[in-house]
Amino acid sequence: MFKNKLSRAMAGGLASLVAACAAGLIAAPAAHAAEIGGLTFSPATGTDTTGIALTTSDVCPDEATNVIVSVTGSGFPAEGQTVVGNASKDIYPISGDGGMIVPLTQTMRDYAKDAGFNELKGEYAFKVTCRLAFGSSNFGDFTGSIWFTSNETYQNTDPSVKIDTTTALAVSPASPVTQGETVTLTANVTPAAAEGKVQFKDNGTALGSPVAVSAGTAVLTTNALAAGDHDLTAEFAPTGAAYNPSASSAVAYKVNAPQATATTTSLAISPSATTPQFSPVTMNATVTPAAAAGSVKFQDTVGGTTTTLATVPVSGGQASFTTSSLAKGEHSFSAAFVPANSGAYTGSDSGAVPYLIGDFAGVSASQDITTTVESGALVISVDNPHVTLPSPVLNADGDLLTTAGDINTVTLTDTRAGNPGWSVSGQVTDFSDGGTHAINGQNLGWTPNVVDHAPAQTVTAGSAVSAAQGVASGDAGQGGLKSSRSLATGTGLGTAHLGADLALNVPTSTVAGTYTATLTLTAI
Repeated sequence: MFKNKLSRAMAGGLASLVAACAAGLIAAPAAHAAEIGGLTFSPATGTDTTGIALTTSDVCPDEATNVIVSVTGSGFPAEGQTVVGNASKDIYPISGDGGMIVPLTQTMRDYAKDAGFNELKGEYAFKVTCRLAFGSSNFGDFTGSIWFTSNETYQNTDPSVKIDTTTALAVSPASPVTQGETVTLTANVTPAAAEGKVQFKDNGTALGSPVAVSAGTAVLTTNALAAGDHDLTAEFAPTGAAYNPSASSAVAYKVNAPQATATTTSLAISPSATTPQFSPVTMNATVTPAAAAGSVKFQDTVGGTTTTLATVPVSGGQASFTTSSLAKGEHSFSAAFVPANSGAYTGSDSGAVPYLIGDFAGVSASQDITTTVESGALVISVDNPHVTLPSPVLNADGDLLTTAGDINTVTLTDTRAGNPGWSVSGQVTDFSDGGTHAINGQNLGWTPNVVDHAPAQTVTAGSAVSAAQGVASGDAGQGGLKSSRSLATGTGLGTAHLGADLALNVPTSTVAGTYTATLTLTAI
């Protein structure tokens, strides 16, 4: 199809050949030839400023050498006005359908202005005449019309003649279906350009609201078709005056009633088998499938007579009922599921569950008597944390300076619940003069002793630890009290007093001064 630019370009290329006619509108020749075909217009609809190309239904007869185009209609001379001048037919390209493509050299607005009028209205009939270059010999005309429905817009169809439409209905899935399934109704309206709405109907009754047609199609989906036979139709109602309404043939469609899904019901009693009279009894019913909607009737059969104890809605496949008002004696419990929609689910029964309500066992009350045993504590202490030993003196061999003394009394009190027992250990640091000089802690030893203890206690003193023989301050050994040593161990609750004799061996190379170490006593 030729657009505006192509039409203009072709018109320009023809200018030299049709100059005599293109210089202005020229009245069409008076001679008339037989109609030998029709015209189509591209575009089919447009405006007063749209470039239009005419396509003939065939080519001119062989005898013809030229073509000329004229138009008649409101504002133009009655005999027609030439709009494309006399030119060789060979300059026009051939369409895919075998006709000649003849573009107008101007727009309809241009032709109206050149003809001296302003309003384009109604039908404008075009004629492409096949002829000789000179003389009056004509070999046939191709004719066709456009209609201006306003001063600015045209169409290639007569607005006073309505176009028939057809409507076809397709339904999927194929019949029959089960009630509740989704059914799709598709209406196909031709021509596809027809605008409007389709009302789908079921046995003559509207099915939903009208559906707008888009590109010739309208679709409705529904799962509301009742069980039974249906005649489905689609009725097209155009929105404009250009098209006639139409209706589809009826499509016979069958919808089967759904088959009810089978259910099962089970019953559990808590406590199981038996319970004393006036005690609560809970009945738990389980319905499968869990999606089944409805209720459970809990029933009690005594002596051949069945009584409904309660009717409970099912939720998620479960229903429960509790009672403490059952009479003494033998019972037979059951649970019956009653579906809300018998077309969707079947009813079911649990079967009988035998149960015995025994003698009333009376009622009781109780009290809690509570006492709290405190956890207690393990406490170690010394009244005086400072021990001063006499200045060391040279021994008989002349190779050590020695001194001795006692630790201050250690008090150990155990009040812990459970009588876990205890132990006390000691460990000393190196002696230091506060500067760069030191006495190695290995040179301190002790002999532990038990001063006294509570009657309920058993206390044992730790083993004696010998002092090292004046090892140097930098020695890394673990002799003497340099590593943790036992002072005492004990069991039983109460208070014990502990002591120890100290012995310190000082190297003769030790620089004069006051030296202090820390003895750490640990109870666990």
